[in-house]
Amino acid sequence: MANFKSGYADPVLENPCSKVTKSSVSAGVCMMNTTWRDQQHPSFISFISSFLAANSFRLNFVPISPDFIFNCGGLSVAFIFVTKWDCGNVGTIFSRAKKLKAQFAHLYVTLNLPTRDQNDSFLCSYFKYEMQLGRPTFVPVQDIEMGFEKIVKIAHSCGVSKQQEVKSKLKAERNQSVQELENFIRVVTSIPGIDNHDANALNQAIGSIEGIAKASKEYILETTDLSADKAETIVRFFRDSKFYLCPKII
Repeated sequence: MANFKSGYADPVLENPCSKVTKSSVSAGVCMMNTTWRDQQHPSFISFISSFLAANSFRLNFVPISPDFIFNCGGLSVAFIFVTKWDCGNVGTIFSRAKKLKAQFAHLYVTLNLPTRDQNDSFLCSYFKYEMQLGRPTFVPVQDIEMGFEKIVKIAHSCGVSKQQEVKSKLKAERNQSVQELENFIRVVTSIPGIDNHDANALNQAIGSIEGIAKASKEYILETTDLSADKAETIVRFFRDSKFYLCPKII
């Protein structure tokens, strides 16, 4: 988990635009629901702007369905942020969470529950409205500043996990590609008289054992720098039992 800077650490960064001059590397983009913004105290919006700027996030105000959407590491993470829990009006929160869960693969609901009564109300309501565990994930906090810091940490963590997943997939694909090339060369060089250079030339021109087996002598000569004798040998290897029944095994 990255170490996040406090929103109050650097008063120069209270203007979110100043982040651009602070760091040329962006940690991601935060989109804030304009309606949600207008319902909050200006000092809290200032805190959010400062916190995002201090941690190299760009902030945009847009009319979106969730309260926040973070784009980090190629992954979009949506958030509902309930800053004031009304024990007498909780149904809209859970119905909204169910609706947005169907629209966003990664959705979290952060709830400001500073009192025991509010926390008990949430627990009772969670089971009353038959919420499925983890779909979405609810994150109770005791103050709104802590709540937003948790939101940023969750978004950042999801982005890092996504980047690691992509890197692992690319590495696996590279390893598979190298292995396939090695197997290709091993098979092709088992043909009498064919060396690594010839195998690489055939790989670039034709690309598969099946393609080589079907290729004519003329096509091999047109697309590679192999000699006529080697092209003839390859064709006979795949079509003449005297060759393919007794291959040279490396």
